[in-house]
Amino acid sequence: MTAAASTDGALIAAHAAGDPHAFTELVRRHRDRLWAVALRTLRDPEEAADALQEAFISAFRAAGSFRAESQVTTWLHRIVVNACLDRIRRRQARPTVPLPEAGPGEPAVSRDAMADRETSLAVQSALAELPAEQRSAIVLVDVEGYSVAETAKILGIAEGTVKSRCARGRGKLAKVLGHLRNPDAGEGVPLDGRARQARRHGEGR
Repeated sequence: MTAAASTDGALIAAHAAGDPHAFTELVRRHRDRLWAVALRTLRDPEEAADALQEAFISAFRAAGSFRAESQVTTWLHRIVVNACLDRIRRRQARPTVPLPEAGPGEPAVSRDAMADRETSLAVQSALAELPAEQRSAIVLVDVEGYSVAETAKILGIAEGTVKSRCARGRGKLAKVLGHLRNPDAGEGVPLDGRARQARRHGEGR
């Protein structure tokens, strides 16, 4: 069986046994989603890249202690989120909202695309105002589409704590994002296309 065909658990075991390619394959599989979590939590590409690198180094070193008590993806997400929260606690710097990249001479942006961009910027700005613990719960449940149970495992907290943090965070977001809310939508923050598809996994909140 090739590395690409192996399960995540098999790759962790192979890495712990000395396979020089197994961890690289594991990173290749999951880095995009882990990067999205880091970026949405930290809201700074450089900080997110540093946190993700720290997390991968930690996972590389700790792989031998992985006991399959949770899914590999849950374990990796926990390491990434913890790395992000550690950086948030250390830096104490105010996050900034990235400016649109469009400029003179660039193709015109459609009204729908501009509205989506404005919505995304508004959500990012609102998320930045939340305490780190509430932000990480909201990012995992409402943005990434994880269930409450999965989020509890990732964060290493009780499901009730996840629900409480999400409820408090949503209450704060509602005050800022009320103008973006769809009256027919649920109680989460506005979601992007991928997260809407993943949202089905978050039922039961």
